[in-house]
Amino acid sequence: MVPHTLIPNLLTIAGTDPTGGAGIQADLKTFSALGAYGMSVITAVVAQNTRGVRAVTPMTPDCVAAQIDAVFDDVRVDAVKIGMLHNEGIIAAVASRLRHYRPAYIVLDPVMMAKSGDHLLDPNAISALKTQLLPAVTLVTPNLPEAAALLGALEAQSDDDIRAQLHEFSKLGARATLLKGGHSHDPAVSTDWLSDMARAEDEPIAFTSPRIVTQCDHGTGCTLSAAIAALLPHHDLIRAIRCAKTYLDGALSAAKALSVGQGHGPLHHFHAIWPTHPAAR
Repeated sequence: MVPHTLIPNLLTIAGTDPTGGAGIQADLKTFSALGAYGMSVITAVVAQNTRGVRAVTPMTPDCVAAQIDAVFDDVRVDAVKIGMLHNEGIIAAVASRLRHYRPAYIVLDPVMMAKSGDHLLDPNAISALKTQLLPAVTLVTPNLPEAAALLGALEAQSDDDIRAQLHEFSKLGARATLLKGGHSHDPAVSTDWLSDMARAEDEPIAFTSPRIVTQCDHGTGCTLSAAIAALLPHHDLIRAIRCAKTYLDGALSAAKALSVGQGHGPLHHFHAIWPTHPAAR
C-alpha cells in the first residue's frame, strides 16, 4: 500500500466510449472521483453510444505496448485496471509488459460484451485471456455471463453454482475473483461473491446491496472495477470492494440527474462532488 498522504497514480488499459459512460472515459472519471490521478492506454477506439456499438478499431499490439512503456518509463504506477482488450495480440502485449513492470495491483474486468449485446472480445481470444492474464492479476471481476463464457459453462443460477465457478477460477490461477451478481434474477438485491486465495477461509464473502432499478446503467462493470483499483493502494481488498460498491450504488442512484442519450445512460460518477441543482453550479 502507498502512504495515505500520497495521491495514487492509476493506469487504465481499455477501449474508448465517445459518450463517456464506459471504458477509458468511465475509468478516468472514477479515478478522479475517488481521489486518484488517472492515466490511460487505449486498446481500441470504439464507435458507440448509449444505444449500441457501431464499430471497433483495435490498436496494434505494438502501439499498445508502446503506450504502456511510455507510462511506466516515466511515472510511478500504483495500480492498473484492465478493461476491453479485444483480441489475442493485444492480450499478449499487455500481459508481457505487465509481467515486465510488475505493478503492485492489477484489476482485470474481462469485458466481453457491451450492454447492448455487441461483442467486444474476439471469442478466439478467450483462451489467451485465461492463460496469459488471469494468473497475473490481483483480482478478476467477471459478471455471470462473462464467468460462464470464460469457464465454458452454463451461467450460474444458484449459490452452489457460484461457489463452484469461483473454485474453477482459482484452478485457473486467479488469486482473487469477484463474481458479480448484477445479472441475477433476484428483484430485490444484487450480490457479488469474493473468493480470495490469500484468505485462510474457504467460504466466499458475499457483498449484498439493494438492487437499484434504472436504465442509466451503462458502464457499471467498468466503474466498479476502476473504483476497486483506485482504492486498493490505500485499502485491503475487502474494504476496497465494500467502498467501491458504496460508490457505485451512489453513482447509480444519482444517475437520473443526468440527461445523456436515449438508451442505457451513464452513471453519475461525480455524484458526491457536483452540486445537485444546476443553478448552484
